[in-house]
Amino acid sequence: MKEPSAGWASSPHSVGGDVDIAAVGALVADPARCRILLALADGRALPANRLAAEAGISAATASSHLGKLTTAGLLLVEARGRYRFYRLAGPEVGTLIEALERFAPALPVRSLRQSHRAQTLREARMCYDHLAGRLGVNLMRVMIERGYLTGYDDAHDPTGAQRDQRAPDGAVADIDDYALTERGKSFLDAFGVQLPAHRQSVRYHMDSSEQRLHLSGTLGRGLLNRFIELEWIRRSDDSRAVLITQAGRQGLAESFEIHPDA
Repeated sequence: MKEPSAGWASSPHSVGGDVDIAAVGALVADPARCRILLALADGRALPANRLAAEAGISAATASSHLGKLTTAGLLLVEARGRYRFYRLAGPEVGTLIEALERFAPALPVRSLRQSHRAQTLREARMCYDHLAGRLGVNLMRVMIERGYLTGYDDAHDPTGAQRDQRAPDGAVADIDDYALTERGKSFLDAFGVQLPAHRQSVRYHMDSSEQRLHLSGTLGRGLLNRFIELEWIRRSDDSRAVLITQAGRQGLAESFEIHPDA
């Protein structure tokens, strides 16, 4: 895989002064470039011709946009035979896309197909290398409610009743900090999710459609991989949507008390 060129998005800030947020804004101000980034937001690598089709532009125009995104360090490109495949440069780009989605107005739905696509994306979708949408949010909710994760915030405790929960040593827990408990580790081991042995904070994102938190990082990725192994979910061929199989609906209900149809 070709590494990104020394573009401004991937290079360290070696000179003092403010960062140029407008430069990033200019990149994502173009609708075609946004459609390209959204098409890649599930972490897959796609060929240039597929991205041109996703953006509704010509191959030549797509090549120009892809060149700008790659030079800026937002995309990586690799050659596979005669074709060039592009992917997001890393999870931080996926985080940027998810953050922009939270503030962006919804596009109007003008057909039954668009309505179905929107509903499918909201139920379950990929956010780079982990699950988002209602499924991702509910997974985090269950992990917290069962005591698999410690830490609280208003998104999962709207009343703030547990905001002053104290840690075992008597210290007030940081409401923005989540950590995996021993009970959570035991559950994940039994469920078949392998995580690094060292203790680490649990990463999470604010979900753009649900406005609640979903798991990311190694835990989010581990759950996604296990669901794929169990054939509970399968990735859509033409969008970021994740399709929940019949086995998945049964398994989610039995193991997590999550009912996607509800």
